[in-house]
Amino acid sequence: MSQYSGKITFYEGKYFTGRKLEVCGTCDNFQDRGFMNRVNSICVQSGAWICFDHPDFRGQQYILEHGEYPDFYRWNGYNDHMGSCRPVGMHGEHYRMEIFDGSHFSGHCMEFTEDCSFLQGQGWNKNCVNAIKVYGDGAWVLYEEPNYRGRMFVVERGEYNSFNTWQAHSANIQSLRRVVNYF
Repeated sequence: MSQYSGKITFYEGKYFTGRKLEVCGTCDNFQDRGFMNRVNSICVQSGAWICFDHPDFRGQQYILEHGEYPDFYRWNGYNDHMGSCRPVGMHGEHYRMEIFDGSHFSGHCMEFTEDCSFLQGQGWNKNCVNAIKVYGDGAWVLYEEPNYRGRMFVVERGEYNSFNTWQAHSANIQSLRRVVNYF
């Protein structure tokens, strides 16, 4: 299995019941595979995944790692809608990220190599993150609330010169963690 693949199964009912859809790679529209967008439970057999509540990788993002999610509250879902997914691009296990309070990599900068449950508790004295550089091998999840809660935004290796480039609705980021890829 390559580093960019994995396996995830979506179930229409809670606790892994009802119709199911197994995905082993990118799926831009569940309906094209005969599965409506109602998902109430998920089992991630391998890999790490970014799931979206609309087709074509649009809408709210959810990061799902190895394990079972018996209902949509377990993946911080607000409802049972899910329309597309793709594996997270993982290249290894070296994590490093810089965050900036100004767009285009300007202003105050802070570097992270480990998870951070509350940015302001680590010395980030701003209430926003406007730009990000992700180095190394790993991907990161950014959260709008402390302690890994609220809306999620996934950033993989690369440069994001404003919060719009990682599909965020605002630059309000309060916590971040590394994505762990289990195979």
